[in-house]
This record gives sequence, structure tokens and C-alpha cells, in this order.
Amino acid sequence: MNNQENITIFTHPLIQHKISILRDKETGTNIFRKLVEEIAMLEAFEALGDLPVHDVEIETPIEKCKTPKLAGRKLAIVPILRAGLGMVSGVQALVPSAKIGHIGLYRNEETHEPVEYYCKLPTPIEERVIVVTDPMLATGGSAVDAISMIKKHGGKKIKFMCIIAAPEGLKRLHEAHPDVQIYVGHLDRELNEAAYICPGLGDAGDRIFGTK
Repeated sequence: MNNQENITIFTHPLIQHKISILRDKETGTNIFRKLVEEIAMLEAFEALGDLPVHDVEIETPIEKCKTPKLAGRKLAIVPILRAGLGMVSGVQALVPSAKIGHIGLYRNEETHEPVEYYCKLPTPIEERVIVVTDPMLATGGSAVDAISMIKKHGGKKIKFMCIIAAPEGLKRLHEAHPDVQIYVGHLDRELNEAAYICPGLGDAGDRIFGTK
């Protein structure tokens, strides 16, 4: 795992192995979807390592003791629609009580910039740790805009998780929101002229949901 300030790029063999299977054009929808969930869970285990806890008293079969539990408001998971939905269940497996919001953005095919069409966040969002999910960080436009929307609604403690990132998108997101912790499964080589990540894995949304 490589760490820069607020940027974590994973090197764990399990994550890398699963990403390699994702990349294969022969990997079908069912396997692809399950792998996205599994990678999200592995990334979330690390990303949530700083969640606040407080000691509570419980009684074991042997004796009473004080032991840590999660403190504060429940976690908020906010997928960027639609591909980000594929990562939600992986995070939720670790924190089943998490609240789920949604941000809808689509990419203008000419400008490659995101256009907003939906935003619904759990309240009070300002008191929650927020995990934004999107498998692909390409130009960074959708991630930058989604996080800006969350901040406008009062969100403060924000983490962003993706599976594949392009250097261009990672740079753009980090410069726009240096306070956001970014977690990347693998940093790829570059964007092509159509703003697709290379070598990438194609369109994550289409491969998760079986659409073209």
C-alpha cells in the first residue's frame, strides 16, 4: 500500500488479483459484480480504520468489561450513480447500519464533463463519516462535483473509494478537495482521447449491470 497525503493506493495481492480478473473482457456480469463488491469490502476495511469509537460496558459469559463500539452517527455511503451502486454492498457488509444516499451524474459525451440530475443524502449529513463510491476515477469531474454537492449540503468528513484511477483524475480530485481521503485500488497509465482509462476495464456500469 502506497500512501501520500490523503491518498492511499493499494498494493494488496488480493485486491490486485481481483482487479486483474475485472479487467478481462471475458469476465461475465455475475462474476464482475461479485468482484466489485469484494474489492469494495477490502478497500473499506482500510478506509474505515479511523472510525471513532467509545467504550461501553457489556457482560460476557465470564464477567463485565468495557469494550469499544463505534461512536457517533451512522456511516453514510453515497454511490455516484449508477456504477457506484456496485460498491455499496461491499461497504455495507462491514457496517450494516450505514445509511445510503445517492448522487446522480452522467457524462456529457462531447465535453466529457459531468451533468447532475439527482442528489439525496441521509441527514444529518454533517455529523456522519461519508464514503463516496465510484469504481472509475477517470477525468475526476464526477467525483469533484459529487463531493462539492455533499459539501454544499453540509458534509465534512468525506472519503472517496474507487477501484481504478487515471493519474489525471486523481490529480484533479486531490487538488479540488485536498481534505478528502482518497482510496484507489489501482492507478492506471492514462486517459485516452475518449476519456477512458487505459488499460482500464471498459465501462464499469455496463459490466456491473449487464447493459451496453
